[in-house]
Amino acid sequence: MAKSQLNAGRVQVGDLREVARLDLLDLLDRMTGTKVLVWDSALTGPLGLIAEYQHLKEHDVVKMHPLERGALPPVSADNVVFLSRPELANMDTIAENIRQEERGGGSGVRTEFHIVFVPRKSLLCEKRLVECGVLGSLTCYSLPVYLFPLDTDLLSMELPSAYRDVVRGDPTALHHAATALTRLQAVTGTIPKIFGKGAAAAQVFDLMTRQKREACGRTAQVRSQIDTLVILDRAVDLVSPLPIQLTYEGLIDEMFGVQCATVRLPGEPPREIRLSSAEELYAELRGLNFNAVGPSLARKARGLAVQEGERHEARNVRELKQFVDKLPGMQAAKASLATHTTVAELVKERIDGEEFRPALELEQFILEGGAGDGYLELVEDLVLGTNTALPRVLRLICLQSVVNSGLKPRVLEQYRRLVLQGFGYGHLLTLDRLAEAGLLTQASGGRPAYTILRKRLSLILDNVDEQCPADIAYVHSVYAPLSVRLVQQLERPGWRNLRDVLDLLPGPSFEDTQQVGPEGRARPATQPRVVLVFYVGGVTMAEVAALRFLSQQEDATTEYLVATTGVITGETFINSLSSSLEAPAF
Repeated sequence: MAKSQLNAGRVQVGDLREVARLDLLDLLDRMTGTKVLVWDSALTGPLGLIAEYQHLKEHDVVKMHPLERGALPPVSADNVVFLSRPELANMDTIAENIRQEERGGGSGVRTEFHIVFVPRKSLLCEKRLVECGVLGSLTCYSLPVYLFPLDTDLLSMELPSAYRDVVRGDPTALHHAATALTRLQAVTGTIPKIFGKGAAAAQVFDLMTRQKREACGRTAQVRSQIDTLVILDRAVDLVSPLPIQLTYEGLIDEMFGVQCATVRLPGEPPREIRLSSAEELYAELRGLNFNAVGPSLARKARGLAVQEGERHEARNVRELKQFVDKLPGMQAAKASLATHTTVAELVKERIDGEEFRPALELEQFILEGGAGDGYLELVEDLVLGTNTALPRVLRLICLQSVVNSGLKPRVLEQYRRLVLQGFGYGHLLTLDRLAEAGLLTQASGGRPAYTILRKRLSLILDNVDEQCPADIAYVHSVYAPLSVRLVQQLERPGWRNLRDVLDLLPGPSFEDTQQVGPEGRARPATQPRVVLVFYVGGVTMAEVAALRFLSQQEDATTEYLVATTGVITGETFINSLSSSLEAPAF
């Protein structure tokens, strides 16, 4: 999206991207001569959001290659620049690339090697490069880009494994999140009010406070664009990532995987489609329940047919000219309609598959609180009677565990046996990892917290109108995401009136205020407040759609901006926690 499009909202997201783009281009300009970029695959999409290839060519970038083991492709440039996340596996690959290049004598041109760590250097990675004997051949840099704009109201750090890392005791993602929020305020102004819930959220807030203290009181002298920051730990709401999302955008992500606002559709050849609110039709469709997408596409098609019929009704040159002026917009609308009709048909094919409907009905039954522990036979039928994949089965089992605050020992053991016998004993470690993450645990007795929360926060609604919804529960047809309900309750009646509810959820809750200078107090009283909701551990597009729905209500007094460590689905969430056991090599 262009800077002007990203700046269309209340928060100037385009300015944040512009700062990141200038940082990248300035870094490239420090390297004299032509450059070949070698990309870590995890950065290709994110950095593509801030600087397109034509911008890089203007700064002497002649070629780009993916980071792969073995020798580099033939290089005839003054500089080879590796752009990488600070991960040890990447350091081994880079070291192998450099050793093979030096051993082969290169292309006859003296080549300088550089490595750019995104977002910051890692002492552990530099130590690995020393062990590999190549650090002396490299110049190291940091590119402090922490947030990537996916849309005018959605920012992502593109760290999909953040929740897993935090669970395993690695606080790196929390430090990056705190730095991201600190740097965001340097562009958008100091945020006056901060609320948070969860252990990871509290750690992020503490790190932010420390960074502010280390800055010795230096703050951005700009008007505050954001009124309130809400930091939510994913562990506070482990229910919402697990059910399948039923919005158009959510289902595209579930079925095909959306990476950096781009989806790759199956076919010969595969087709990539950019998804953003800059496309008028997609902005209209993305948040709809999928059952409302077909009628919406039909209305759009009828509207275009009426517009095309106007050419036959033109009675004079002036009316004909008016029609001709509309043609470019009509052609773009027709192309957009054709694209999303195709996408909707592909999604519908998956929905009509034999495993989708039974799994959906079962998860809605679990969310509604029916049958207690009596789901084992239904899950067995899915495993044995359909081609349901392991991640889908694990989502259902984990959903039952989280909703019931754990499973009875006998039921838990039967589920473990079902998974291991049905999908292989190589998944034993995955089951242990899910237990460690709080997703597959043994019940400790007492009334499940979800049972109370379901009633107090109206998490389950019957007879939801999917065509013209009046509540956020439409994103799952029956279930309103718990995390969004918490944000909604912050506005009215306020968290202080929900202490008993907050105490049922894991981790501390906190609130604080930050002093804002005179330049930060200029928001007109008639303007809606802007609330930034930051998810530590990932957010689903269904949760984003629910927050957008709240912003778009006629009586809304709040606009929501969403930031996250990464956009997730139930499958990617489960997969990030999975570990396969492999037979040892003899």
